[in-house]
Amino acid sequence: MTRKQKRFAGIGIIGTVIGLAVLLVSIALRDEIVFFYDPTEVVSGTKVSPGQNFRIGGLVLDGSVVKQDTKVSFVVTDGDNSVPVSFEGILPDLFREGQGVIAEGALDTQGQFIAQSVFAKHDENYIPKELEGVLKEKDVWKGKESENNS
Repeated sequence: MTRKQKRFAGIGIIGTVIGLAVLLVSIALRDEIVFFYDPTEVVSGTKVSPGQNFRIGGLVLDGSVVKQDTKVSFVVTDGDNSVPVSFEGILPDLFREGQGVIAEGALDTQGQFIAQSVFAKHDENYIPKELEGVLKEKDVWKGKESENNS
């Protein structure tokens, strides 16, 4: 085997090993990756199917929070569409109506989002970048910038 052939064989082996490593990592992480969607994307039904784990973000609709012991139901909206959410557990202290929220879980067959965890913004300046962009596009953003402009 010539020197050139040995070099190509070495590059081929290294490329194969790297490709195999990427494949194994992607297979291992496939079930751990959680995508973010707004209520409009969820309602459209094209991006999410029942039982698929994902995060939904939006504003908690005013007047939608119903608490029964540790069970809580509320509605997440982006201004255009809304998705009912059910959660059993302790909500964050800053969770309230009209504020930004991210919930992680899955849709049931009736279209209700069953949350495993709920995250509320921690101060008046924080909101996840994905959610901020969606809310600004739909003119429902209530962040610091909109307060300064009024």
